[in-house]
Amino acid sequence: MQRIAEIMAQKAKKLLASGEVRRVLGWERVELFGAAPTFFGSQERLAGFVYDETCGANLSKYLIAAGKKDGRTLVFLKPCDTYSLNQLVTEHRVPREKVVAVGVPCHGMRDVRGEMLERCEVCQKKHVGCDEVLADPEPAPREKANRFEGVEAIEAMTPEARFEFWRGELSRCICCNACRNACPACSCVQCVFDNPASGVAGKASADDFEENLFHIIRAFHVAGRCTDCGECARACPQHIPLQLLNRKIIKDLGALYGEYQAGEKVGLRSPLTDYAEGDAEPGDFVERGGAGC
Repeated sequence: MQRIAEIMAQKAKKLLASGEVRRVLGWERVELFGAAPTFFGSQERLAGFVYDETCGANLSKYLIAAGKKDGRTLVFLKPCDTYSLNQLVTEHRVPREKVVAVGVPCHGMRDVRGEMLERCEVCQKKHVGCDEVLADPEPAPREKANRFEGVEAIEAMTPEARFEFWRGELSRCICCNACRNACPACSCVQCVFDNPASGVAGKASADDFEENLFHIIRAFHVAGRCTDCGECARACPQHIPLQLLNRKIIKDLGALYGEYQAGEKVGLRSPLTDYAEGDAEPGDFVERGGAGC
């Protein structure tokens, strides 16, 4: 990916020099974690610019803050990231006119352990809504994969086994909020969990119920808006497969309302916010083959 990284850096320098953009949003090498999201405000700063398989972070959420600053921001987006940008523009979180979105190829990203991210193993996404897409000097073939395979495995369990599975996974949660902070769909100005009056801000779970509550509430909060970018699972230091909760809802929305992909284009309305006469009624889920997670 060295060649594409050089092309990206050259483009960033050119747009900064021309004044077309005020800043560049990309990745910079950091110790221990490979690369981290970074704003570059000058050509000199771009000396630290990198793009490789450690650049797994979805940059779209950082555009919320950038959109409030003067001038435009050049951002480099992997295919899955572009869906998040479209969704944020749809929700009026990011002013599209203040972004120069350049799509970049992705051969799959790895976590801090060097393992391929699960989302990359099943990804079939292509760039959407970019101003430009850089050609891939070394295109890699992708095998067709079923992203709902993990969800279907849990659906096949007995209710008791499913409960034990999630109790085991969620019991590892340390309430660090990394999943929420990385998630592009979690874009509220103030999260309810940060409200001092809520009684749950910045503390460990009091019991098993609270341990489950946060992640279940968050999954429902992003229902119909989650683009399946996998940032929640990537950011989790405890390696909890949080994307399974979101994919379960995505799968059920497809079964109830037909094929739908959040962020596929700007202005696309979620089935949960767009009424149609043929919408599912109570009880339809089970009749259409739905199962619990």
